[in-house]
Amino acid sequence: MDGDGDLHEQILHIEAHIEELTDIIERCRKIILFSKAAVAAGGILILATIIGAVGFDPTVLIGAIAAVIGGTVVFGSNTSTLKQTLTDMKAADAHRTELISRMDLKLVGDGEVEN
Repeated sequence: MDGDGDLHEQILHIEAHIEELTDIIERCRKIILFSKAAVAAGGILILATIIGAVGFDPTVLIGAIAAVIGGTVVFGSNTSTLKQTLTDMKAADAHRTELISRMDLKLVGDGEVEN
């Protein structure tokens, strides 16, 4: 039982780590969505300024350019973080599965399913 207890503790730690990774993934997805919106809004504002739909204001144009550049940087950074976190999560899940397979689990009941 001592070996199974140690495996159980390891599995609990891995599951806590997987939960942390899940939180990171969700945060990255939200930030990626926000960065896409910033790039789109900045691009639309630049285009509207160029075609004359919006009056020329240097401050607005600089803000739109900053939104496009900043959104692109944030998008790229969080996309790579997302990919790395997904890879870490798959590795942790595989390690958890391997630890579970090493446990001496017993079948409860007679194994028959009633309809």
